[in-house]
Amino acid sequence: MAVWSGSDPSPAGSVRPSLASVSSGELQGCLRTCNCELALLPLRQLLALQPHFFQLQGDSLAVLNPGNRGFTVLSDGSLRIDGNQECRLSGYFKRYVELNTHYDYKNYREVILGRPLVLFVNVKTRYSSSKEKTYALLVNVRHPKMRRQIENGMNNIISSVIGESYKLQFDFRDVVKKFFPSGAHLVNEESLSFSYEFKSDALFDFFYWFGVSKKTVSVNGKVLNLSSTNPEKKDIIMKFLDKMSEPNLRSNSFSDRKFSIISRTSVDDVFNGNLTPQSPWTETVWTLSGVKKLED
Repeated sequence: MAVWSGSDPSPAGSVRPSLASVSSGELQGCLRTCNCELALLPLRQLLALQPHFFQLQGDSLAVLNPGNRGFTVLSDGSLRIDGNQECRLSGYFKRYVELNTHYDYKNYREVILGRPLVLFVNVKTRYSSSKEKTYALLVNVRHPKMRRQIENGMNNIISSVIGESYKLQFDFRDVVKKFFPSGAHLVNEESLSFSYEFKSDALFDFFYWFGVSKKTVSVNGKVLNLSSTNPEKKDIIMKFLDKMSEPNLRSNSFSDRKFSIISRTSVDDVFNGNLTPQSPWTETVWTLSGVKKLED
């Protein structure tokens, strides 16, 4: 049975997001069309269904991306699973990075849009409760709506601060808060955001100094509830996650894109090659031929 699918009553006047669960039959459609924007499921369930990409051993959680498949986990490097098991991560991508060149920006953009994004958050069913559960938020960057929000956010700030420093944050806190019933508490809600800061060598960065060029994009979308204890539904969820982890397609024009040019690449044209740039912001070593075997 799926949990917290959004069927609980809400206070009058409040707006609940459009939610779907495994029971709705929508997941079968996602399996064929990848018509999924956002998804939530317990971390323990994700580990059990995707052992090729997530391996928990003792107090270490390794994020693996064999070949060109897998997920991009955005984290600060540590995690408290279900509120009691302290865990350190490897193979993750940093939630905050600093960029200094066009090459840095291009690589960062490709990393963010190259694989499904995963962010972890701890949730209490009630604010006063001491019991926590760790959930994984999956962002399907292959979906046009998700991709459009991220690309537009990056393009819009670039076109407004050409040649100057700026900071851009993507925030998923509101959409996740609306997913859970009233009374639930997000323990570490700051983990549901990621950002980058571009530092230019401009002599006068007045807009940056006064905070004008620091923007936040509050990402919204339909949340698919993947929480289930039914063995048959778990099999469907596993197939769905396998489908989501398949390589995306990449456009060759991506590397030639300038800061001020708005992306006109369709979802069918993007990422048709291996995306494994060497990056100072991730804990794994990425090469052009694929991700090397992670050594913890």
